[in-house]
Amino acid sequence: MNEAEVQRRRRQQDEASTEQRSRILGLKYLDMRPIEETLPLAWDIMSIEDMHQFYMLPLTEGDENQPFQFGVTAQTPQSVIQQRRKLYQDEGQPVEFYLISLSGYRVLMNRFDPPKKVVYDDIEIAQAGDSETIGRVSQTLEQVSSEEVFDYIIDQADMLGASDIHIENERNDIRIRLRVDGALHPVARLSRDRYRVIMGELASRAGVSSASNQPQSGHIQKDIVRGSASHLLNIRVETVPTMYGQDAVLRLFNFDESLLNLDLLGIPPKQRQEIDEIISHPRGLVLMVGPTGSGKSTTLYSMLNALNTTDRKIITLEDPIEYGLGGISQIPINTSGGGSFAAGLRSVLRLDPDVVMVGEIRDVDTARTAIQASITGHLVMSSFHANSTSAAFSRMIDLIGINPIFSSAIRLVIAQRLVRRLVDETKEAYDPDDATRAYVKRVLEGIPDDVEHPDLDTFQLWRPVTSDDAPFGYKGRVVIMEQLIVTEAIQSFIRGDAGTINPDLIEKVAKAEGMLTLEQVGVLAALRGETTLEEVNRVI
Repeated sequence: MNEAEVQRRRRQQDEASTEQRSRILGLKYLDMRPIEETLPLAWDIMSIEDMHQFYMLPLTEGDENQPFQFGVTAQTPQSVIQQRRKLYQDEGQPVEFYLISLSGYRVLMNRFDPPKKVVYDDIEIAQAGDSETIGRVSQTLEQVSSEEVFDYIIDQADMLGASDIHIENERNDIRIRLRVDGALHPVARLSRDRYRVIMGELASRAGVSSASNQPQSGHIQKDIVRGSASHLLNIRVETVPTMYGQDAVLRLFNFDESLLNLDLLGIPPKQRQEIDEIISHPRGLVLMVGPTGSGKSTTLYSMLNALNTTDRKIITLEDPIEYGLGGISQIPINTSGGGSFAAGLRSVLRLDPDVVMVGEIRDVDTARTAIQASITGHLVMSSFHANSTSAAFSRMIDLIGINPIFSSAIRLVIAQRLVRRLVDETKEAYDPDDATRAYVKRVLEGIPDDVEHPDLDTFQLWRPVTSDDAPFGYKGRVVIMEQLIVTEAIQSFIRGDAGTINPDLIEKVAKAEGMLTLEQVGVLAALRGETTLEEVNRVI
């Protein structure tokens, strides 16, 4: 999906939520998109300062026959609207107020008060060993004003599609790295004076101390504006004291509800059908497993969005809430402050939910409560740390012991990874050597007949080719999923009928029943030219 389409969707979402809010506030809704670039500006009715302060704009200048018209937003104080309405009514002037979106307000505000700011060079990702680019970006960051440098780093990281910003203390300077498409890239080295400015702003906004000698967690929300569209960035902040000072990692969650959609994850039809079948049932336990940064939360949220209809009550328990979803009751659980998922889950079950999402199963109490809920008329979804689907069973049994209820509760386990996607326009085909052909044949041995793949004696692979748009030959990521559906045969292992839980034996049975392992799914993606074998091996 290109940038223009993403921006169009975000604007459409903003307009839809504004129209819905207009009915609640009892105001007329006005879609500014057809007129925001051409509407004559009504000067001298409001000061620029009031427009900024009250998120309010004059749309047309009226007279005794034509009403004065104002655009107000969800952030305009109701008292201001009432005062201005009374002012015009006292003077015998008709006046009308229209609710407009924040995006529309910003476009018009940029015409009333065009921004007067220095434009800095964009951050570039350096190739390995490219000290010149790192030096150039470092110089730019040293030149950005103290008031803007923190926002500039976040804005640039978002523009590059980074998932994390790493601020790391070293002996002589500060290293800034960005994680883009799952790989960490150094982008700059900064002086300690600049570091203190950044950390001071971080501490102020995230509610952490820049002088603490203990690990801390915080949270920031920031509006990112690009042209006429905007989106909300949720930022999870983690700081930890090191030998040379406090290191910080900022995890960026780009909130765009329209993109939390199973259709956009590129899940193969057979696997997608299995997911749809399982989550359509009114009860059961679904687990997502994988390391941090493997996209578990995005997939879980996409499942919730698929289930989010007016006839279902959906509740989530999260630490912290990463995305705000309309129509879903989301409850923050502060585990570092004494809260627990288990206690929260027991409380929300009294609210008669149809679907419950638990951010993560971390302890015995949460595991047992989730299992109990899933067999008493609730669909429960959660994440769990394990390397593969079969390993998830042994880890869960280690946590709760042999539990017959667990075997009847668990319906589906998905192990997930994200691999970098090759750029179709620049990738280069090549013929692999004999060792690689032998490896691919060995991995794909015994896969179901209905799984499409090329001739294993003549197949080609692809390698990345760098370009200005993709300096590493990759852009975006591909979801790799291993889906284990719990059948009667798998249940017998979980119940302990065969004695000790053996992940290898569970995987063997699941493969015989048609499951594709993470490695097999990854190799098939490489054969389709979506990624490379090297990337699959790096991640899996």
